[in-house]
Amino acid sequence: MFDHTVPPPLGGEAGLLYGRLHPAMRKTSNPRVSLVLAVLVAALTLVSIAVGPAGLSPREAFAGLLSGEGTAAIIVREIRLPRTLLAALIGATLGLSGAALQGLLRNPLAEPALFGAPQAAAAAASFVIAFGFLPATSLAVPIAGILGALVSVGGLVLIAGNRASLTVILLAGLALASFAGAATALILNLAPNPFIALEVAFWLLGSLEDRSADHLMIALPFLLASWIVLGVNARAFRALTLGEDAAASLGVNLTRARLLVVAGTALGVGAGVAVAGAIGFVGLVAPHLVRRGCGYDPARVMLPGALAGAALLLASDIAVRIIPAAIELKVGVVTALIGVPFFLAMIFRERDRLEGSPS
Repeated sequence: MFDHTVPPPLGGEAGLLYGRLHPAMRKTSNPRVSLVLAVLVAALTLVSIAVGPAGLSPREAFAGLLSGEGTAAIIVREIRLPRTLLAALIGATLGLSGAALQGLLRNPLAEPALFGAPQAAAAAASFVIAFGFLPATSLAVPIAGILGALVSVGGLVLIAGNRASLTVILLAGLALASFAGAATALILNLAPNPFIALEVAFWLLGSLEDRSADHLMIALPFLLASWIVLGVNARAFRALTLGEDAAASLGVNLTRARLLVVAGTALGVGAGVAVAGAIGFVGLVAPHLVRRGCGYDPARVMLPGALAGAALLLASDIAVRIIPAAIELKVGVVTALIGVPFFLAMIFRERDRLEGSPS
């Protein structure tokens, strides 16, 4: 599904042109990056299962996980394990979506949150709960979240156009995110149930607290479908580094690629938001964490980016459980605290590059 191979991406004259125009792309992808990240994800998964407010020792937690008997088994299997798996799966989906959007738009700042996708998904999911009289475990909630994310990402592609500048993309994303925020505020004002404010706060801040196997089963099919849809476009992202005209001449169906990336992002982000709320910046940070180690070919960033996203969200969810607080911190707050400085550092780096370039 993910193209993580070393051979040249294109053959004949096209491959020669690709290599000459993009020498950085010839850097061999280092499989050790993915291996190290996979080991890190596995280690964080074990830590997540062992950590929690119940006071279980790691030995008791793993004994309960394996035996399936006693109070420890109930805590680990019904609370910690679904929460851990959701963190890994949603983090991987966000990292993969960020890498795919950066490859499609050829923009290092592209990620679902900048385009209002999580905000739109949260607004749609909150609307269904507030006015649809459906429980949070209903299948209608992730479907609504997916439709909201689809409208947001699709709207960005339509507004920004084929050759949009970074300014246009950011302004379009800001407009869509602001509109989704206004829609959420409208839901707060018009909701017939005054307790809906608590549910809306959950969607806005993002949290994996009290997630169960039901939430995992609701989100899992959509998350897996998102991985497949985004993964099949890896070669299209590689060809797009030559420019849209060159990619089209090499046989890439740009319209199909855009639609698939929009659909795949909407599937993954919508399902993730439907069960865990809006979690920002993971899709932005994860691909950049691995790009230097696996080359600048966007196709080769996808798998390591997904693993980095899983590790980042797992680590953030572990942090909210061990940080002393009267009530558990929201994981979306932790990812924002990590992502905002990273985002600002990227802006300063880009500013310095522009200022240092000859006029």
